[in-house]
Amino acid sequence: MTQIVKLKTGNKYEELGSYSRLVAVGDWIHVSNTAGRNPQTKEISEDVSEQTLQVFANIEAALAAVDACLADVVCSRVFIQNPADVATVMTLVGEKFRGIDPASTVTCPPLGSTVYKVELEVTAFRGASRAEVTRINLAQ
Repeated sequence: MTQIVKLKTGNKYEELGSYSRLVAVGDWIHVSNTAGRNPQTKEISEDVSEQTLQVFANIEAALAAVDACLADVVCSRVFIQNPADVATVMTLVGEKFRGIDPASTVTCPPLGSTVYKVELEVTAFRGASRAEVTRINLAQ
């Protein structure tokens, strides 16, 4: 029988919206759109780079709780509030995902509040980091 794990982080919106930060169904792991709020201090930096790094820290902590890691990510969706921040955010995303190279979507919609400059949602497959990878480059 498939096991389902639903992880909550104590964020007030998880309760308000009745959702989980992460849901793992077998080896498939779905991480909800995650903002850059520090879970301990409840603070969110005004700096887009600091927010982006905190987003990754939050996602990595959630993945680690279900025995997965960032290298298991196979798909990401990056939401950037201000199009002017795309280069800054994507440089940091590129550094974090270098060599992982998930499928990705990047968009600039309004987010739930203007304090959020970036949010990230990911899908991971537990063990993808240990799988044999074939890389195909159509540009060559």
